This record gives sequence, C-alpha cells and structure tokens, in this order.
Amino acid sequence: MYENYYGFAEKPFSLTPDPKYLYRSESHANAFDLLQYAIRRREGFVAITGDIGTGKTTLCRALLEHIDRATFTALVLNPFLTEEDLLKRILQDFGVVSRDEAKAGRLASATKQELIDTLYDFLLSLVSLNASAVLIIDEAQNLPRSVLEQVRILSNLETDKEKLLQIILVGQLELQAQLRAPDLRQLDQRISIRYELQPLDRDGVAAYVAHRITIAGATTGVTFTADAIDAVHRFSGGIPRLINLICDRALLSGFSTHAPRITGEHVTRAANGLDLGPATYVAKGRLPERRAPARASLLAAASLALAASATAVGATAFLYQRFVAPFERRVSAASGPFAIVIGSYPSGSDEAQQVAQWVAASGLAVNRSDLDLGPRGRWQRILAGSYTDAESARRDAERLKAAAAVDGRVVIQPVHEP
Repeated sequence: MYENYYGFAEKPFSLTPDPKYLYRSESHANAFDLLQYAIRRREGFVAITGDIGTGKTTLCRALLEHIDRATFTALVLNPFLTEEDLLKRILQDFGVVSRDEAKAGRLASATKQELIDTLYDFLLSLVSLNASAVLIIDEAQNLPRSVLEQVRILSNLETDKEKLLQIILVGQLELQAQLRAPDLRQLDQRISIRYELQPLDRDGVAAYVAHRITIAGATTGVTFTADAIDAVHRFSGGIPRLINLICDRALLSGFSTHAPRITGEHVTRAANGLDLGPATYVAKGRLPERRAPARASLLAAASLALAASATAVGATAFLYQRFVAPFERRVSAASGPFAIVIGSYPSGSDEAQQVAQWVAASGLAVNRSDLDLGPRGRWQRILAGSYTDAESARRDAERLKAAAAVDGRVVIQPVHEP
C-alpha cells in the first residue's frame, strides 16, 4: 500500500526483529558493547533487561550477526521448555545434533545426565580449538524455576581456568526481581554484568524514525515533521515497538491523503486508531523530559539518514578517515556564521548527492565546500545548518554525534573559510 507510494523497498516499521534495523541509541549501544565484552572476556552470566518492546530480541539478533566464527551460539526464543527440552535445543543449535536427527528421535530416550555429559564433551572439545560457546535465552522471565536452576548448573561447566559456556539472560523488567528471590541466590551471585535498556528520548525517537526510513530505502524523501515526532514520542514513551506501530499507521494515514510529509495530525489519528493514550512511562533514573528544540531533533534525524549511507559506502568512509579528515579544521574562534560539517565525499559522487538531499529533506540549510587533494582528487564537504555563534553549533553537533553511528567526525567551522 503506502510502501509503493513513498518508494520504500520494504516495510520500514515492521515488528519483526530484523537486526539491520537496530538503532544504536546510547542505551542500546552500551548494551551491545557490554555483551561483546562479556563474550570476549568469558564473563559467565550476563543479564539484559528492558520494558516490553524496547528492542531486546533485535539486540540479540544483531549480536549473533557480529559474533566471530570461533564462537558457537545457541539462541532459545521459547522459554516454556522442560529441562530436557532445553538441553536438546542447545545441542541442536550448537550443531552437536542436526535437526533431522532430532526429528528422528535420536535424543528421545536420553536422560538429562546423558544430555549434560554430551554438552560437556562438546564444550571441552572447543578448548583445543581456541573456540567458545554462548547461550542466549530470550524472554528469560518466563523460565520455570526448575529450568533456571538447570541453567545455573550449566554455568558450572568449566575448566580450572575458564568457563566453558557463556550464558546471556534477556528478559523483561520482572526478571530483575525474580533473580533476587532467595531460592535463586546462587544464580544471582553468578551474574557479573547487568544492564537495563532504556526507552528513547525525544531526539532518539527522531533519529530512530529517520534510521528506519533510510534502511527501508525510501526514494521520495518522505519525512516526519517536528510536531509529528513530538506526537510519536508522546504516545510511544520512546518504546521502539510502539514507535513502529504508530509510524506504520501514520504512514498509512499519510498515504490515504497523498501527503508528502507526515504531520502531528497523522500521528494522532494513528495513535487513536491503536487506542493509545499519552505514555506515562518514565525511564529508570531519568527526570521528566523537556521538549527538545526542533533543530536538535532535525539534526538527529538527518544524522541517522547519513549513518545508513555511511554504512553502505565503507570504502568512502575509509578514504575520508585516511585522507580527508586530517584536513578538517578544529572549532574556530572566528565570528559566524557557523555550520556543522557532516562529512566529505568524492565530488560528483552519488554519496555526496544523497547526503545533501537528506540534509535538505530534514529542514536544514545545506552548504557545500570543495577540497582539492591533488593526486587524491577533488572532494566535496557537506555542511548543515547556520548558526550565529560557535557554542550553539557545538551543542547541536554534540547531540548529532551522540545520535549518529557514523565513523566520520562532526566538527564545526565557519561557513565562509578564510
């Protein structure tokens, strides 16, 4: 329906946990880095919690895509298993038993101890290969007590020097309280890393929406206005799953009126159709949020659009870091006007044009300056916004850097170079 009208290659706000759509907010990036650290360091137990719809499963999928080949992984998505079924599923995911063998009933008569012994033998075999194994259990708050105890026992599989199995428990907020129960004290004491995913703030919502629109390949430049982002944040409370639901309906509403931009009215209509009122959730440890300036939100939205483009052009990013970045000036004490340098690209390239279009579509002034690098060719620098003082530009640049997942630096410099 609206996908063709707005030029999407695929549905931008699907509820499926597609890892390529993972938006690395500060909270999600921290969780991702902690998980990678725990796996490298073989920390044993890790617990990642978050409210319903905060992107825990998508985070797990993205983690699996970044794990090296020397790490065997098992992902358990259905926690409603018996102890034996859990062990069988782990053995199947690790490749000890094929799916066909499992269907043929190869493990049907195996006892729990035999299953544990088989798993232990497999894990020991990885030591000589300098390989490791990771078990990820999603929706862990639904694990029966007996299965949680079995998971604890699996954590005892170790050599004199290291754990043989890394275990990551991913669950809703109530998992924290469950782990503190007296009968789970032994398990709770084994958890070395805990992290709670937080909802997105207002700028994060703007960046998240732009990120998904970009990944979905929109060709018409469809955007959400500042008041639309306000409404999405108000009704979703920054929960990614609710953002997806609302934005999907808002795009449908925009399609029905052939609107090139999604407004607050479209979002409100979508939220009403979903029977959603203003969210009351306040993230742990956060004060009530103040309304962010529209400019900061637009900058964040533009930055995520640029992030997807940067990901697709790794060679350009390398050239930028190696040859162009050294030519970028630091913040100047000269008088304005000032602009934020988004990045530099080979002159005449598709990347330069796409970046400029995204900046313009986000409502920012676009400026360009040329760089002649001699034998390395001509490059074009894309600048965004216009500021009368460096401090205002610096604040927005910091917000943009915090929201973007790009390698290139965001610096500030006068629009008119001396």
